[in-house]
This record gives sequence, structure tokens and C-alpha cells, in this order.
Amino acid sequence: FSDEFLMERPLLEAIRADEPVVLLIDEVDRVEVETEALLLEILSDYQVTVPELGPFSAATPPVVIITSNRTRDVHDALKRRCLYHWIDYPSFPDELAILRAKVPGAAEGLARQVAAFVQELRRAELYKVPGVAETLDWAAALVALDAKALDPSVVDDTLGVLLKYQDDIARMKGTNATAILDRVRAGG
Repeated sequence: FSDEFLMERPLLEAIRADEPVVLLIDEVDRVEVETEALLLEILSDYQVTVPELGPFSAATPPVVIITSNRTRDVHDALKRRCLYHWIDYPSFPDELAILRAKVPGAAEGLARQVAAFVQELRRAELYKVPGVAETLDWAAALVALDAKALDPSVVDDTLGVLLKYQDDIARMKGTNATAILDRVRAGG
């Protein structure tokens, strides 16, 4: 075993970097328990141990940003090594700005309706409320379908782009989606 045969992945690359780096560990709640244990070593000692080669220590500790979608609880030992910051869903103006930037083909009226509809939908009792990614996917699908505005039929036909669980789609389809759409239209 030697360094020559070591495949440097992002964790080790961040530890071995000569200059300060930012290491993003996205969706830590989806990693295996063994990987979570490795993260404990990185966050406490700023090192990675390769059993056959020994520890690799950071000359400059990386800034580590960890995200979680709460699909499972992260171990308390890992949480103790982190500062916690909750990022909520964006406000209507922020989501509209994101939508305008990422789906520039969406007509202004459609973009406003989509953002408002999703904002209203997030207040519903759903198994999984749509995130910003679903908002963007829905808007892109509506543009591809050449929709200029939301109507009950197009909403019902495309709810599967926005909602990812059949129970949520069934709960919202029809009168519930139409009620949200009516509120969106009444609000501007």
C-alpha cells in the first residue's frame, strides 16, 4: 500500500489541500453510518485515517458545511460538532426571483401564479410539501406545455411534477387544488 494507489476523494482532498477550502457535505442524513463515523474524525481532529497508510491531517482545517433534509436523525455526536442553522422555504418574493432566474421562459403572470400556488400548497397537510426544486420543475413543465396561466385542468394534469406522493396528489387534485388556485387568483 502506498500513496500512489490512493484514490483521493473529496473528503481526503479537502484534508490534504494546501490552501483553505470549503467542504460541502450535502444530505448527511442519507450517508451510511460508517461515513458518519468518518465525519466525526474529520470534524473533531481535522484528519482522515486510511487504515493501511495512517492519518492524514489538515494543515489548514477546512470550513465544513453539512446539510440535512431530516430523512433520518443524525447522530448526536455529529450534531455536537456543528453549528445549527435552519433554512426555511423562501418567501414569495424570493421564490419568485429564483423562479425568474432559473426558468426565464416562464411568462411573468405564470411565474407569479406558480410561486403563489406553491406558497399556498405548503400550508396544506401533505406528507411532503414541495421544495424549491419542485417549484422550478413544475414551472419548466408548464412552459414546455406552453401554459400561459394556471387553470384547474393544467394544475390537476401536472400535480405529479410538484407532489411526489400519490396520497398527496389524490388529496390535492380537484376541489382542493381549485380552492388554492382561486385564492391565488384572488390575491393578484
